[in-house]
Amino acid sequence: QVQLAESGGGLVQAGGSQRLSCAASGSIFSIITINDMGWYRQAPGKQRELVATITRGGSTNYADSVKGRFIISRDNAKRTVYLQMNSLKPEDTAVYLCNAATLDKRTNYWGQGTQVTVSS
Repeated sequence: QVQLAESGGGLVQAGGSQRLSCAASGSIFSIITINDMGWYRQAPGKQRELVATITRGGSTNYADSVKGRFIISRDNAKRTVYLQMNSLKPEDTAVYLCNAATLDKRTNYWGQGTQVTVSS
């Protein structure tokens, strides 16, 4: 099993920046199977949506709504993924959830989520 612990959420003004972190821990035998790590978000009354993902090799994928504003990075040695969020908008307000997935995407692990609130 893999546990994911997020940190870094909170209240920020529009136009500001915030950095989220997510550290993986647990069985080493499970952790070594993780290929993709990433961030999803869910706003009240809306479906969960992908924000950004990064593979073990460093390939990234972003939602169109955050391209050019958010940067995802990963430290494999620390088993940690980061999300640098710049030029934040009120519509970025959501619970941000960390995800880790195996290469075949059959096994997914989720964090508890961290609230990000952007005030206008």
